[in-house]
Amino acid sequence: MASCRIGELWKKDVVCVDSGVCLGRVDDVEVGVCTAQLTAIVIYGRSRLFGLLGREDDLVIPWEDIQVIGQDTILVRTRPAALSGRRRHKP
Repeated sequence: MASCRIGELWKKDVVCVDSGVCLGRVDDVEVGVCTAQLTAIVIYGRSRLFGLLGREDDLVIPWEDIQVIGQDTILVRTRPAALSGRRRHKP
């Protein structure tokens, strides 16, 4: 089984396998406190008006949806409809 450091995930492009759309780059990860396992990757929402109007919601992609972690790209299998329900809202 191959391994990867969390630091190596930062700024990798995340591409949806089904549509070929680049969803963004990895900005953060979620880790289960009890299990100490990586549970999801997070892509921060885009800035609105140079950040003056805040940001869009963050995109949270569960670990189960990740298909391949390559050298420069992470391929995920998820549908846009499913993604809209998995967004983390900023307070």
